[in-house]
Amino acid sequence: MSALRRIGHKGADLIVPGNTPASFDAALEHGVDMIEFDVLEHEGRLLLAHDYAHVDGAPTLEEGLAHLASSAFEGIELDVDLKLPGYEQRAVELLREYDLVERTLISTMWMRSLIVLRALEPRLRLGWSVPRLKSDPTQSWVTKLPAYAGAAWVRTKLPGAARAHIGAGRCDAIMSHWRLVTPRLVRAIKEAGGELYVWTVDDGPRISKLERLGVTGVITNDPRLFTAST
Repeated sequence: MSALRRIGHKGADLIVPGNTPASFDAALEHGVDMIEFDVLEHEGRLLLAHDYAHVDGAPTLEEGLAHLASSAFEGIELDVDLKLPGYEQRAVELLREYDLVERTLISTMWMRSLIVLRALEPRLRLGWSVPRLKSDPTQSWVTKLPAYAGAAWVRTKLPGAARAHIGAGRCDAIMSHWRLVTPRLVRAIKEAGGELYVWTVDDGPRISKLERLGVTGVITNDPRLFTAST
């Protein structure tokens, strides 16, 4: 079994506020294999931000890529999470400018973005992120029960959809919320020749369970958990 890929969410968001060069440094210090960060367009600029509540003072994508292109991060892969469609070409052009295409997987919840990205730059690895959520509905008593019912339905459909999209070349990986991961999903993705990255897991025992299940990688806010879970 291949070693679990260790991925820092927004860098290392539970150690240093995420989507910042300092958080990327913290992730590197704690031994990640890949750094995930968010990209959002705001007032004509591409910013390292998860949502519009966090755009003030956010670094630009250029600043983030310049930092990650430095020699300290040599060999560290990137998961560039595009939050919305519409700025795919600009993101790709910047990845080319900083010579980071070969080290990058672009992920998004939007299949139409993946189709655009595949045409723009075939060398990029692409990840389809599921489900399409802005927040965790299980955290509210109003939406908790419908969310669990919806997750059960998605778990039955996702393996077939993942196999179809990977087989058709629309994506190379599935970026799945941990609640949707099943042995059937793991098998379907492996049979299709794809990868499975699981988000966002801030619990050591759950990381260990997912590793035993055979997922490709786990995305966490606290990369220290990888050492604790071994």
